[in-house]
Amino acid sequence: MNNPRYIRFFEELGIDDVPLVGGKNASLGEMYRTLSDQGIRVPNGFAITADAYRYVLEQAGAMPALHEALDGLDPGDVADLARRGKRAREIVRGAPLPEDLQREILDAYRRLQQESGEDVRLAVRSSATAEDLPTASFAGQQESYLNIHGEQSLLDSCRRCFSSLFTDRSIHYRIDQGFDHFQVALSIGVMKMVRSDLASSGVFFSIDTESGFRDAVFITGAYGLGENVVQGAVDPDEFYVHKPTFELGHRAVLRRLRGEKAVKMIFVEGESKNTTRNIPTPYADREHFCIDDQDVLELADCAIKIERHYGRPMDMEWAKDGIDGKIYIVQARPETVASQRKQTVLESYVLDQRGEILAEGRSVGEKIASGTARVIDSLAHLAEFKPGEVLVADITTPDWEPVMKTAAAIVTNRGGRTCHAAIIARELGVPAVVGVGNATSAIASGTKVTVSCAEGDSGRIYNGEVGYHVERAELGEQARPRTEVMVNIGNPDLAFKTSFLPNDGVGLARMEFIISESIKAHPLALVHPERVRDPGEREALERLIVGHPDGESFFVQTLSEGIGTIAAAFWPKPVVVRMSDFKTNEYATLLGGSSFEPHEENPMLGFRGASRYAHPAYVEGFTLECRAMKRVRDEMGLTNVVLMLPFVRRVNEADAVLEQMAALGLRRGENGLQIYAMCEIPNNVLLIDAFSKRFDGFSIGSNDLTQLTLGVDRDSEIVAFDYDERDDGVKLMLRLAVEGCERNGIHSGLCGQAPSDYPDMAEYLVELGIDSISLNPDTVLKTTQRIFECEQRLGREQREALEHAGHAVV
Repeated sequence: MNNPRYIRFFEELGIDDVPLVGGKNASLGEMYRTLSDQGIRVPNGFAITADAYRYVLEQAGAMPALHEALDGLDPGDVADLARRGKRAREIVRGAPLPEDLQREILDAYRRLQQESGEDVRLAVRSSATAEDLPTASFAGQQESYLNIHGEQSLLDSCRRCFSSLFTDRSIHYRIDQGFDHFQVALSIGVMKMVRSDLASSGVFFSIDTESGFRDAVFITGAYGLGENVVQGAVDPDEFYVHKPTFELGHRAVLRRLRGEKAVKMIFVEGESKNTTRNIPTPYADREHFCIDDQDVLELADCAIKIERHYGRPMDMEWAKDGIDGKIYIVQARPETVASQRKQTVLESYVLDQRGEILAEGRSVGEKIASGTARVIDSLAHLAEFKPGEVLVADITTPDWEPVMKTAAAIVTNRGGRTCHAAIIARELGVPAVVGVGNATSAIASGTKVTVSCAEGDSGRIYNGEVGYHVERAELGEQARPRTEVMVNIGNPDLAFKTSFLPNDGVGLARMEFIISESIKAHPLALVHPERVRDPGEREALERLIVGHPDGESFFVQTLSEGIGTIAAAFWPKPVVVRMSDFKTNEYATLLGGSSFEPHEENPMLGFRGASRYAHPAYVEGFTLECRAMKRVRDEMGLTNVVLMLPFVRRVNEADAVLEQMAALGLRRGENGLQIYAMCEIPNNVLLIDAFSKRFDGFSIGSNDLTQLTLGVDRDSEIVAFDYDERDDGVKLMLRLAVEGCERNGIHSGLCGQAPSDYPDMAEYLVELGIDSISLNPDTVLKTTQRIFECEQRLGREQREALEHAGHAVV
């Protein structure tokens, strides 16, 4: 190849070449040239420059016709946009490729054939000069063509690629972003095709796309070619990896969620135009993840290196080759939504009540919206959609964006949290529920619905207008009191977002939420499914653990990943995890639970907490809990986890449980392990000197301590008037507990409801000199300020450091 004018191979390109080859090609060249020696694999290829695009139009004299087609366009007129866009594409598609340009393209193709074989298949991909910028992604606006082979097919794909600069969605997006149609040019990337049709592919980010949490890599994937994941045609698998512990050498997947992956895109040989096709994914494959943990960890490593190289959060695409088994990076661009969000105000949408659930899927946007549902089954019916309605569709594509901009919320049958509908919903700031499966049949046009994405990973569509409100918290710099202010949390789905609150860690991470919402089954039913009496429950248990060797491994993995997510969100601050504190009636409601739980008249005072752990009736269940916590600390590397035992009635009971934990690899003091106990029984206070020799700290559970001090069943509405944490006797118990901890040199904290409900209780605890107070997230900012003011009145000095948004380590 002799000094081509319009061709640049990836080895010749860098990130500064965006004006010449567009954002996608410049980034591919940058990675190929600078990151290959760090293990980042980029398929080789070449760029047809933006100058070639201009050359084609100039030689064809096409510019006057393009101006005529596009000048004066009203982007709000969908029909006019479609007519003008079609005309513009016809003009460009009809412009012939000059012979010298054809020669250069074919010479470069032959070089790829020499490197990779005569039968090498190509991906022909658009790369606009206003693409993949830090503030505007232009993702998916132009076309790409896959599985291209042969000289004429390549040249034809190039012409089609040039014309795709004028798809309806591209025209509309440029107008929205303030770009001149005639100042943007198109480069084409021609690269060796990764045979992910024989394996899997997907999208991944070096930031959590929902919360903006920067310490996680978020990976999605499905079987076959990546177009399905990008376009939202499938519900993909999802994975998270925690960057700080990964870089410390711990190789563990933080969290995973198996997607439906109902279809996969493959190549179809011997057809001139339709070179790809979606086929059903075999059920056996759907029940497994599309990549293994080793692949997930390799992708995490790539994400960290690429982010470090570019110096900003990145949005990337990956493909696994089914022939050589290797993973390739096929795109990297700046992430333009979550990373641009300014965390000065933390908004929390809260449902005032629940309603009838019409459908569920994956939530996007952490918001709530109500409106009239409008089911749209094709582009031809988009004109029926009215602004402010809830768009319900099988799938969305960039062609739907003019209507999506006016929707109150978006709901789709198919797609994951990196699909087109999800990406656009984030950009627009509206809630979306994707991957619902049956949205278009379960939701009727014209009905009022409420779309809730404020309840964690599960997004729900409720029948009717369900009331909700918005809580706003200013996250400016806030002086930190000397008393540590921690948060209570149980739902891992909310952990990343909650971590942005000013905090000193987690004072109470509840295990029960993960067991009831994610595991769903009684631990002993997973260990001994043969002892479950109900045949229907046994079948449900079998379905629950699909993809796992057995019920025990399912329990350990699910619990460890839930707790691990909370610990990662607040890393390296302490996260105090309470071992399970279900009562027998609560355990009995879990799948299979009624076969293992006795009936008790007052479960609140019965077989719960530490008394269960060493008891033969539950020892196998406690063993699973300990295995999960050992995995969190040892394999995941989240050594900020502090374990806490609830309802420890007697000293010898504490000894028995601690001995059992040590036998299971959780020995106090080893690998920095601290073990706390809940201080919630009067005996804990009376014998605090003895208990203190066995634990590193006490966390006062004011709810149970009040119940047992006053002799009031806190579950009983009849005697609720007698339940009051501010009673003098309860306050005396609190004082004795704090003084006992101080006397014995161990940590004192409180994780009950009282400081959140009663401002004077927070002040009383500060006056006692308690080390930490753990609050529900919605009261953290207000109560922190109250604690700070109380300390000032008491003449205590504030901490020297100011903390912004809760992420400075205190």
